[in-house]
Amino acid sequence: MKVVFLSHLKLQAKERQIDLGLIESTLLKPDQIVPNVKDLKVAQKKYFDEKKNKEYLIRVIFKEEKSTRFGITVYKTSKIKKYWK
Repeated sequence: MKVVFLSHLKLQAKERQIDLGLIESTLLKPDQIVPNVKDLKVAQKKYFDEKKNKEYLIRVIFKEEKSTRFGITVYKTSKIKKYWK
């Protein structure tokens, strides 16, 4: 599986201080994939932020074409129960 980060995702990752390695890991080995609008999906992964001593959910919205996942945008949330399926 190949991963491509679109420019919007890179910008959001920088603004939200989300490591690109964590985003890649989420796209390649997500804990869950849930459907989104149209042909988009959301890769989700739980992770523990040691600096904040808190568990978060990273959500990467992506489009899949053949063997490539195109990361569109990313954010993290502490509202795990809201999004976890």
